[in-house]
Amino acid sequence: MKVLANDGLAKSGITGLENAGFDVDLTTVAQEQLADYINKNKVTVLLVRSATKVRKDIIDNCPTLKIIGRGGVGMDNIDVEYAREKGITVINTPAASSHSVAELVFAHLFGLVRFLPESNRNMPLVGDSKFGDLKKSFAKGIELKGKTIGILGFGRIGQATAKVALGLGMKVVAFDPFLEAATLELEFFDHQTLFFTIKTLSKEEVLKQSDFISIHVPAQKDYVLSSKEFDMMKNGAFIVNAARGGVLDEVALVKAIESGKISGAALDVFENEPTPEIQLLMNTSISFTPHIGAATGEAQDRIGSELASQIIEYFNTKK
Repeated sequence: MKVLANDGLAKSGITGLENAGFDVDLTTVAQEQLADYINKNKVTVLLVRSATKVRKDIIDNCPTLKIIGRGGVGMDNIDVEYAREKGITVINTPAASSHSVAELVFAHLFGLVRFLPESNRNMPLVGDSKFGDLKKSFAKGIELKGKTIGILGFGRIGQATAKVALGLGMKVVAFDPFLEAATLELEFFDHQTLFFTIKTLSKEEVLKQSDFISIHVPAQKDYVLSSKEFDMMKNGAFIVNAARGGVLDEVALVKAIESGKISGAALDVFENEPTPEIQLLMNTSISFTPHIGAATGEAQDRIGSELASQIIEYFNTKK
């Protein structure tokens, strides 16, 4: 049986599948040629990340497909329900990249509160001639310890983010319409374990209390944060979106930053991805990354292994 990993697959996944007798094809096929390639090569399993779209045209026209797999959490690039209605199994790896995303959130937060994006832009330009001026400009950093982080969406990634925050000595408040409380287990290098129970609050209460807001919600029709929500927040708060483009109103964000209501923001995802607005990208109060939340070697190894295990289990049950 042939597996097409159209957006790539970690070696852990390739090895696991090949050891189980699968033929793994790592060809990157253009979107418009994908259906023909699947049919010509009798592909049984199609694995994608975020680049490849699996819509009704592919589902309807590729009768050999038994499994569609997404290496990651969100599956908005796949017509999931339609595929399942057609008898195709759809799988993903919701837990594999949680910690990687959480670490990226804090990479951005540490950078923002110590002016690292702006400092890194300016030091190569004028660091040799205006060192003292830059030192004075970036001398008003703040610490994360003791501050309150509000987490909107308290699923796997939101909880992973909370664990990092707790390790830093932050207060965690969270909003999730589907969850009343969650107990988090923090494991340390010496095998000690601590448990923290976080009870969720209303969205309004989280916004009012938080010095930092981190968004961890799935794609949806309406903005989770826009002008109304910014008005509820503390003056000078910071925002991170490493969830999905379109859940944060970027135009309203820029206005809130320009007015001083919001001190800064970090974006790993964008409304117009993969072509973010240039006016947004030029804002010096925003820290940017190109949708790399899950892009660590460790996360990709976990994703590969989990996909391989699910595929092997599926076909074993069909024997």
